[in-house]
Formats: sequence, C-alpha cells, structure tokens
Amino acid sequence: MFDISMTEGVGYLASLVLMLSFLMKNINTLRIINSAGCLLFVVYGFLLATSWPIIISNAFILGVNIFYLAKHFRAN
Repeated sequence: MFDISMTEGVGYLASLVLMLSFLMKNINTLRIINSAGCLLFVVYGFLLATSWPIIISNAFILGVNIFYLAKHFRAN
C-alpha cells in the first residue's frame, strides 16, 4: 500500500514531529518536541547522501532550542 523508503519515512516523521511542535502552547514543550523534529531532520539530511543545507539549518535550530531549554531549567 505505502511503498516508501526508510529515508522517506524519516523525512515524513521529521516533518510530522516538527508540525506537531507548533501546536504546543507551552514554549518549553514546543522546544522539546521541535528539538526531536530537528534531530530527525539531521538524520534525514545524512540519509540523503549528506544534504548540508538540511543538516546545518536543523542542527543550528536544535542548538538554539537546547540553549534556551538549558537556560530555563537552570533558572528553576
């Protein structure tokens, strides 16, 4: 029925997780779920025979999310 490769599956999953993250009202929950999506996109970028634009942009966003999550959790 669905004939997709593992690479496509990772890409679709990354997109789904990223879209779900933007439905969150709490910014920390958004950042956590968004980080999972970004990490999946980094994996997807490597599975695409190293697609640097996907890898670099999502690694950067992942780093920003981690920075602000660490800042938030250190303050509490």
